[in-house]
Amino acid sequence: MTVDEQKRRRADVLDETAAPGPGRFTGPATGDELPMLVGFLADQRATLVLKCAGLGEELAATSAEPSTLSLLGLVRHLADVERHWFREVLAGERDARPLFSSPDSPDGDFDEASADPAAVAEAWEAWRAAVAYSDRFTAEAPHLDVTGEDGWRGRVSLRWVLIHLIEEYARHNGHADLLRERIDGTRGV
Repeated sequence: MTVDEQKRRRADVLDETAAPGPGRFTGPATGDELPMLVGFLADQRATLVLKCAGLGEELAATSAEPSTLSLLGLVRHLADVERHWFREVLAGERDARPLFSSPDSPDGDFDEASADPAAVAEAWEAWRAAVAYSDRFTAEAPHLDVTGEDGWRGRVSLRWVLIHLIEEYARHNGHADLLRERIDGTRGV
């Protein structure tokens, strides 16, 4: 194989065997709205897992001074985002506050991300629990027009929350692309 044949665009490097983790892009491309939205969200979550696969303390490596953006910060942030929209807003659990940020430390999800193995495990455990709750809530919802009240957006539907989370993960997975490449040169997973 020549050097030119080996060169590929980043977007073409979607080899799911490059890093361990769940498959991506497995959701339906036709059919009803709910399975399609759930599939897109699952694909974005799987992408985050792939971006972080095989890393330990490197997950806490930040992008560039003075930013505190890190892969671990993204995991912590997205755990809190899932908790907010599904538990606090849609389920009305007002005591389901963020785990990794607070009024005293609004960016604690990023600023306080630690390379300590226990902190990394805690972040992944919180993220998995939040995802499991979100998936269960969505599966049990009678329709996409279930609503909740949010201080920022007002009344929102499950449909809106699913679309918003797809956008949120996709945006942060773009950050994760750059962070992972900075850590070990891995591109396109």
